[in-house]
Amino acid sequence: MHGIRRVPVVFVNAYLVDVAADEPGRGWVLVDSGLPALGAATIVKAAAARYGGRPPRAIALTHGHFDHAGSAARLANLWKVPVLAHELELPYLTGQSDYPPPDPTVGGALAMMSRTFPHGSINLGDLVRPFDQDGTIAALPGWRVIHTPGHTAGHVSLFRESDGTLLAGDALATMNQDSWISNVTMERELRWPPAPLTTDWGAARSSVERLAALRPTAIAAGHGLPITGEAAASELERFAEQFTPPSDGRYVREPARTGERGVISLPPPVADPVGAAIRGGAIAAAVTGVVLTVGHQRRRSRRRFAAD
Repeated sequence: MHGIRRVPVVFVNAYLVDVAADEPGRGWVLVDSGLPALGAATIVKAAAARYGGRPPRAIALTHGHFDHAGSAARLANLWKVPVLAHELELPYLTGQSDYPPPDPTVGGALAMMSRTFPHGSINLGDLVRPFDQDGTIAALPGWRVIHTPGHTAGHVSLFRESDGTLLAGDALATMNQDSWISNVTMERELRWPPAPLTTDWGAARSSVERLAALRPTAIAAGHGLPITGEAAASELERFAEQFTPPSDGRYVREPARTGERGVISLPPPVADPVGAAIRGGAIAAAVTGVVLTVGHQRRRSRRRFAAD
């Protein structure tokens, strides 16, 4: 992925994107900001190594979940730059609405961990502004904003047409987050978006089909290692054709309804006996231990930031 640096922040990726792939001196844009606090520290270090003290032109968010927008305010204030997001994501980035709560009943490793995830809004105030409606990004010429709802209502992916590079955010993943083992090994494979936080599975499938139609040559997601090469487009096309949501779950049965001001209505909760046990304290310590272990093993396995 020419002119792009992947910055892993524990279990999520941020990306440093050169404005001109062949001329790093012309500036850069940050895509996603990682977890609160930790994301800022990790990204500032990576940006200093790549660009010295030069701030980005902007911070572009694929969506506003805590692991993608957690350090947006801190970095925007540090660098004095705007934060860009889709207009349907603004309610969750300006304190107007909380996100729909996670659905841990879809099952899997990430679903287990999601019982401890926050789903409240953040308030970026005047720092955040919508992407241009024509899909272009003034701060990042040559890239196009693709609206890819499903994971969230205002989720976007970014596509560079000149070489077919796709920054997919959480429209899909390039690893199996439902597997405890894969959360450590990060074996490359195309998978559905993070399941417990995806609130409209019909829209999620349509978004994957939209991305497959682009026939990208490089696919970089919010979770997992990039998939590149001649087979990337055919792999994504095959994945879109076979896309099937989880067998059951709160938002599998019925999507959340959202609008310009955020959440309108939610489907009824699904019985969650495991969650009841966690609230009683029986499993919470074990889940926390697994999360910390995964993060520690990843840090040990990567002593430097991966360009991939």
